[in-house]
Amino acid sequence: MDWRERYADRLTTAEEAVRVVRDGDRVVIGMHYQTPLALCRALAARNGELRCEIDNSISTFISWWPEGTPGNTFDVRTFFLQASDRPAMRRRLLEYVIAPPTRSDESYWLDRKPDVFLVSVSPPDDDGWCSFGMSVWGAPEVAREAAHVIGEVNERFIRTGGDNRVHISRFAALVEAPPAWKYLQRTPPNGEEVEVASVICSLVGAEIVRDGDTLQMGTGTVSAALAPFLSHRQDLGVHSELIFGGIPALVDAGVVSGARKTLHPGKVVGASFGPLTAGEFRAVDGDDRYELYCMSHTNDIGVIAAHDNMVAVNNALLVDLTGQINGETLGTEIYSGTGGAFAFAVGALHARGGRAVTVLPSTSLVGGERRSRIVPMFPQGSAVTVPRGYADIFVTEYGIARLKGKTLRRRIDELIAIAHPDFRAGLRAEAARLYGR
Repeated sequence: MDWRERYADRLTTAEEAVRVVRDGDRVVIGMHYQTPLALCRALAARNGELRCEIDNSISTFISWWPEGTPGNTFDVRTFFLQASDRPAMRRRLLEYVIAPPTRSDESYWLDRKPDVFLVSVSPPDDDGWCSFGMSVWGAPEVAREAAHVIGEVNERFIRTGGDNRVHISRFAALVEAPPAWKYLQRTPPNGEEVEVASVICSLVGAEIVRDGDTLQMGTGTVSAALAPFLSHRQDLGVHSELIFGGIPALVDAGVVSGARKTLHPGKVVGASFGPLTAGEFRAVDGDDRYELYCMSHTNDIGVIAAHDNMVAVNNALLVDLTGQINGETLGTEIYSGTGGAFAFAVGALHARGGRAVTVLPSTSLVGGERRSRIVPMFPQGSAVTVPRGYADIFVTEYGIARLKGKTLRRRIDELIAIAHPDFRAGLRAEAARLYGR
């Protein structure tokens, strides 16, 4: 029997389903692949009719506010900005949540329990279990805590192991996903980005990653591109917030086996898949080597640190000459978010044999002007995503700097050596002025 027939008493329209939302409610939207587009459109249509708080992080739906009018009655929050979120943030239509590190014994990162959870799920199996598909993030926890859970059923959703399921009995109502839903596709980097990322990833794969290591790869042009540069390694493991493209090929080739993992041996563990091809999703569907868990597990510093030989690889926007890492702001302007960068850097350095690796191109273009991303000091108001006490290994296209245990003078020397040659003299002069070095 088709799920529509079996659960006909819960199947309704998106417009009817979101009538459960009342004034003052907190509504949580499923993240990333879980974003329920039909339900989001129906709720957005109620803007001006009711006031509510909407947690809409890493979402594929951002049109909560009436464009060009002052009539917005939704307080929309996010703990991580994507490129599509930044215009709304600049117009003060979006609030940024500074999310603290999570623990496995804590609830979801929210400061109050949700009233309504809108989320995409797979059709229920014969026992009534639905999958959250390609992403878990905090969905199982929110589904347990929310007063009302509404599901948008998507026939394209895959199944994995781990905590990636919710029972149909938890849903107050179900709607069908729109046919236009598509897999998320990664924005192709430009030619210079590809070239720089290739050099950096080659250095990481050859000089830093060792056989038997367990890896985390953060979001960003460089770190997300690492997988193809690890094909010469053996018995790698994966414990990451995001599982990126290229990992399934390494699993199938036996490069990623998880055989030496301290926790979840033999398993590829994450909170979500990143943008994968449709073929990669078909390959991981139903494969019990892949397990998705909540961020409160994957990003728990204690869990990360329990992995021997943990190697965390994350991007940075700017690095100062003392080793401070900024991965989230341009001055006071929010650009992205803390994400898992702090937790994985700290966890990796508390792990036996662990390494925390920061990757970044040496320069970026800002308004047509080339600027160094290794700077004497951060612009006023910049966030320090990872403090210099946890500075370890830094990689640009010009080489590798190892800062752990080094004096301030040696740190400055190491970082200037991997800066773009055009900026080294200026960095040296500023180091002498600021630090007497």
